[in-house]
Amino acid sequence: MDNLLGSNIRNLRKSRNLTQDQLADKIGVKRAMIGSYEEGRAVPKLQALQTMSHYFDVSIDDLINADLQSGKNISGDGHTRDISGKGLRVLTTLVDRDNNELITLVPVKASAGYTAGYADPDFIETLPKFSLPLPELGRERTCRAFQITGNSMEPVPSGSYIICEYLQNWTEIKEGRAYILVTYDDGVVYKRIFHQNDDTLLLKSDNPEYNPYTIPLNAVSEVWKALGYISFSLPEPDEMSLGKLTSMVYKMQNELEELRKGKGE
Repeated sequence: MDNLLGSNIRNLRKSRNLTQDQLADKIGVKRAMIGSYEEGRAVPKLQALQTMSHYFDVSIDDLINADLQSGKNISGDGHTRDISGKGLRVLTTLVDRDNNELITLVPVKASAGYTAGYADPDFIETLPKFSLPLPELGRERTCRAFQITGNSMEPVPSGSYIICEYLQNWTEIKEGRAYILVTYDDGVVYKRIFHQNDDTLLLKSDNPEYNPYTIPLNAVSEVWKALGYISFSLPEPDEMSLGKLTSMVYKMQNELEELRKGKGE
């Protein structure tokens, strides 16, 4: 097993064009340990295995037991696809003194660090955490809160905190529902998801000013189903919302259509 694990680590590292020094920095070990892993002289501790599993997007089971040498299980960017979540996806969570799981908060300022360090328990421990004793958030759910920025998902205002449930099985993604995606290239994004095909997702904003775009599944590391949001941006009573504008435009279009029909008669 050790030689297979070492071979997999070496091939995954090379698929990312990383030196042993660079991989050591990313998983938080000394460079000499990478050489020991690859040569089968040492076995990574669980935390190092978790970090490598997330970084390379390979389940721990495949990392240890599958032969990845040929690269046939590795996509062009080094990631494997585990759409159904049958492989072990390790998610770092925190609990209170009574062993109740806490909601970890990922503020905007921490989004970049989360994309790189979501598998690192030390990083997760630095993030704020809280509990919400609400019936909609059952104890059986693993929840996280992500702060969003920008107006692409209006009427949800910029700065809102999206309360989400972790989605292990990506085949359970519902067409047109809103999700938080943690991606390798674009960081944390909040969009509505539509299935483009087996390998691609179509992401749409609620604000029609933003065009839809596609993203390959192998560019996604985590999927979180949006349950609700918390906002401290209270609307002004005379503020013209996007929803009201859309309703007015739709009403005007109907009236114009009725006028055209009347002239035609």
